[in-house]
Parts: sequence; structure tokens; C-alpha cells
Amino acid sequence: MITPSIYHGKTVAVLGLGKSGFTAARALKSAGATVLAWDDVEQSRRQLSDLDLLPIDLLNADWAEIDYLVMSPGIPHTFPTPHPVADLARAVNCPIICDVELLIQAQPNAKYIAITGTNGKSTTTALIAHVLNVAGCDVQVGGNLGIPVLDLDPLNEDGIYVLEMSSYQLERTPSLVCDVAILLNISPDHLNRHDGMEGYIAAKKNIFNAQTAEQFCLIAVDDDHCLNIFNEQAKTSLAKCIAISAKGPVENGIFCDEDVLIDEAFSNDGEQVMDLSPLATLRGTHNQQNCAVAYGACIAIGAAPEWIVRGIASFPGLEHRQELVDVFANVTFINDSKATNSDAAAKALSSYNDIYWIAGGQAKEGGISTLSEDFKNVHKAFLIGEAENRFADTLEGKLPFKRCKTLETATKAAFKEAAVTGGVVLLSPACASWDQFNSFEARGNAFKDIVNTLAEGIE
Repeated sequence: MITPSIYHGKTVAVLGLGKSGFTAARALKSAGATVLAWDDVEQSRRQLSDLDLLPIDLLNADWAEIDYLVMSPGIPHTFPTPHPVADLARAVNCPIICDVELLIQAQPNAKYIAITGTNGKSTTTALIAHVLNVAGCDVQVGGNLGIPVLDLDPLNEDGIYVLEMSSYQLERTPSLVCDVAILLNISPDHLNRHDGMEGYIAAKKNIFNAQTAEQFCLIAVDDDHCLNIFNEQAKTSLAKCIAISAKGPVENGIFCDEDVLIDEAFSNDGEQVMDLSPLATLRGTHNQQNCAVAYGACIAIGAAPEWIVRGIASFPGLEHRQELVDVFANVTFINDSKATNSDAAAKALSSYNDIYWIAGGQAKEGGISTLSEDFKNVHKAFLIGEAENRFADTLEGKLPFKRCKTLETATKAAFKEAAVTGGVVLLSPACASWDQFNSFEARGNAFKDIVNTLAEGIE
């Protein structure tokens, strides 16, 4: 556990006692801070007894005595409506931060690789950490990936923190200065939390703050928003700016051309690094972009190219991200429950042929109206959850579909049809999970349980 000793003797309010908030409260107490912790959910407040802390209603606290507010990323401090505690903090100029800021203050000598983007953050973060581990580096990985950063181990100047950063976290980490800052892509998401697209982009750009000439800025330029940001950073940033693409050559960049990863950023002659086509756990154009980014980040931080290649080739993949569940009766089952918006689902739909697609849940803004170009790979859609009727309206006349309501019904129906000629049963919902499940992980695990039951029936 990280102990942020710089906060010894300070009074720190902690709002939100999920994974990161509870860990922050524990670390701050260990550091000798006075911790005033609260969660609006009574059940979450009960766990404070494990820390020998009593819950303190921050709406009634003396804010003149509070030095910092550590606020869980999911709680809004500005848009669409700020939490009342955030208003109280701002009224007395109390800094509003998140747990990543505590990490940086506690571990100022370590190196930092930070990854953000609308989609693909978790896979890229895990891939970079895996490659650096293979290369023999001292690495800790966490952040928005699901591991609270204060649960990581302390590192010295030779150590590297690889952090997945959400737009929410980037707004509350003023001390973050990345040795390697990575932007993967931008598409509309969380717009209500940032007052629209401009605010969302501005939050993402915080990852490049205060970088120096010794540091690196890696931007995948395969969407217009990121291309514009790259052009801006190339003109204004002191950092070494490197363009990344999975769609072909970029000047002095790292890119993929016909499945071959090519480096024109760190080699003088455009070295062909590796053939990506055999990588079963990194299928699809989006994963080729992830490989290019990972290669660039690891080279920039000092890893040897031959070990980077070995690391990329041995990456086992992530659970719920195009995860191969099973193959039987000539049917392949893929769990892509993490695809909670249409842009993420598009990446999966473009990665396979003969798809029997399970989609639906709690729809995001725009639904699946942007996916029509990807329907060519889909035989039929099996619709579930709140979005069932909305998605059916979108698909009418474009793609055969079946209303299934539940994930179990959809999986069984998709398997029955796929087993006739063979194909891929793909759970890539393009929706949040909260209408029927507590999380995308719970949805993915339920899918795997259903598939396992089907497999037992075949045996």
C-alpha cells in the first residue's frame, strides 16, 4: 500500500467509499492525516468501522478546517450538477483531487506512463504493463483499470507506474506530469459530465499538462479529434510528439501497414518490427493500434525492442475484452461485455465474420445508429434489456434481429442458429449493463456461465 506521508497532520475529507475512496481513506489514516469520510449510501459508510473511523457528514463539516477533498471520480464536481459537498469545498478554495493525486505526491521519483481515450484504455494499459514486465522492468499497474492506485507497491526512481486514466480522474490530478502520455481515441461519451464534447476533449488533454522536452506524447491519429490534438501538441508541446496509426504510414511515427508494425519514430530506416496477424488475443485494427502504442511507450521508457516484441506476442488478453470463452459445435463464443458503447462494439464487429450478435442493455447517447457499416459481418442480432425496442427500430430493414429480453435467452437462441452453419456468438452489447447487471463484469461472467452450461449439454 502507498502511504502519502506528505498529508501527515492535514485534515482530508473523502467523499465516496467505493474501491478507490475506501483505499484513499485507509492510506490517509495510515499517513497520519485526520480523515473525514462519507458516502451517501449507508451500506458503504458501514465499512469505515474496519478503519476505526466514524462517518462524518461532510455537508455539516467545518470546511474552514479541511485542507483537501478527495472525491471519487464517479461523483460530479461540476456538470451536470455538482455534488453539494463540491460546492462547499470550492467556496473555501479547498482543492478537489482524486486518489491518483495522492499517489503522485507520495511517489514523486517514479516514472509515469498514463493512458487515456474513450475506448481501449484497459487493454492498452495491461498490454504495456505486460510488455514492461517481460522486459524486466519494475512495474505497477492500476487506476481506472480497477486496481486502486494506493493499493500498489511503492517504487523508486527505476520503477514505472502504468496508469489507466479516465476523463474524470484527469480533471482531479493537477500534479500529473507523464514521462509518456498516451491518447488512444476520442468519440462521444460522458458528455453530460463535461458539458459537451469540448469539455470532454479538454479533460482528456490534461494528460499532456506540463510535459518537458525529456518526455513523450503519443497520440493515435486515426480519428479527427485526435488528429487535431496531435497537430496542436506538435506545435505547442515541449514533449516529443509521436503519431500512431493502425491505418497506414504516418510521418516519423509508429504505424501498421498490412498487419506489419513499422517504427519510423525511433529507427532511422523505418524498421519492420513484427507481424501482428498471428496474435489471437489482439485481433482487429483497434488492437493493432494498441500494439503500436504499446511499442512506442515501451521504447520511450527505455525497454529493449526485442523484449517488447516478445511481450506483445505473449500478451494473454483481458477478461471481458473480446475474450475467447469457448469453441464447440463449430461455434466460437466471444465475451466483449466491456463494449459499453457503439464505438467499442464496432471494433468487435469488424474483427470477426459470421457473427451472431448479442446487443442491448442501457443504451448510450446515439445508440447503434453509427454501426451500419459493420452489419456486413453479422448474420443476425439478438436484442436484450432496456435498449431492445430502440435497437430493433434501428435495425429494421437493415439486419435480421430477434427480441430476447434476457442474456440467457439471447445466448441460447444465438447458439441454436450459429450451430447450423458455424459462426461466432459475440456478446458486444454497445450498452451499459445497469438495467440487468451490477457491472459489465457481472454481465460478462453471466455470459460465460451460460456458455459453460451449453457446453456441458453438448458433452
